Amino acid sequence: MTISIAVAGKGGSGKTTLASLIIRYLEKNGAGPILAVDADPNANLGESLGLAVGETFGSIIATFNEEKINIPPGMTKETYLEYRLNRALVESQGVDLMTMGRGEGPECYCYPNLMLRKFIDTLAGNYAYMVMDNEAGMEHLSRRTTQNVDELLIVSNHSVKGVRTVARIEDMVVQLKLRVKRCSVIVNLAPPELDPLVREELDRLKIEPRARIPLDSEVARYDLELRPLPELPDSSAAVAAVNGLMSGLLS
Repeated sequence: MTISIAVAGKGGSGKTTLASLIIRYLEKNGAGPILAVDADPNANLGESLGLAVGETFGSIIATFNEEKINIPPGMTKETYLEYRLNRALVESQGVDLMTMGRGEGPECYCYPNLMLRKFIDTLAGNYAYMVMDNEAGMEHLSRRTTQNVDELLIVSNHSVKGVRTVARIEDMVVQLKLRVKRCSVIVNLAPPELDPLVREELDRLKIEPRARIPLDSEVARYDLELRPLPELPDSSAAVAAVNGLMSGLLS
């Protein structure tokens, strides 16, 4: 049974960093094969993991209608699309990466999106964990492009606007009747003590964060040097905080 973990939140809240450190935790603890899904159109999970991304799934879906007439002889359109999607999967030791990318356009994507959902659900069954880095609108979740979510981590940075975004995403989960087993709020890039205005907004919205991930200069340095975040040392404050979060979630 695959355990699925999705990360969502306001832009700039550090969702991709959190997803990368979750993957680091799972790798270090021998959790088994991991499927990383970059579902943010501003795709940079691959860079954070040190994986080079070529073709995205969104670009394949966007061109599928145009290419149907060029399907090789003897291939069904289902087989051809699955072949193209498999080629876009970036494989590495312990972690494979799907990058959704952008795929909007004037054509109808009902059929290829149906195939994409089937492909992801089938593929995910080969992994112990699936970790998805979402955009704030959680488009792929709202379209049911993915399977059920066991853990939805909604991330706010240390700001009132970030906290309000968390509340809106929580409302969206309810309104769209998303299949989420548990939601947890994370305050990322946090100082040692929350600003009184941030604390006041959390209290007003009746939000109790499950964890606070500190602002970590080592993470900033790795990003600046384009070094994979899973290579961060155990001494990193952000790594320690995410390790504690994951240990509690999976216990």
